[in-house]
Amino acid sequence: MHSTAQSNAYAERFVLSIKSECLDKIVPLGERHLRHAIKEYVEHYHHERHHQGLGSAIIKQEETTPVDGRIRRRQRLGGVLNHSYREAA
Repeated sequence: MHSTAQSNAYAERFVLSIKSECLDKIVPLGERHLRHAIKEYVEHYHHERHHQGLGSAIIKQEETTPVDGRIRRRQRLGGVLNHSYREAA
């Protein structure tokens, strides 16, 4: 289990990440829009974003990654967040 100091460090890092990678680049048009942006960022953070502390791995990576196929781009929030991946052949 993480100590309180470690938990605070993780929370602070996440807040800095969501602020610099997402919230600084949009103007929320209300609570619903803000909640949608946060939801999209959390999905991106866990399933698409590479993390230096994990050796540039993704937190919840798909079990198999195709080695052949077209390179595709998934956009979130109108292109504020982007993820490149290889499409299954």
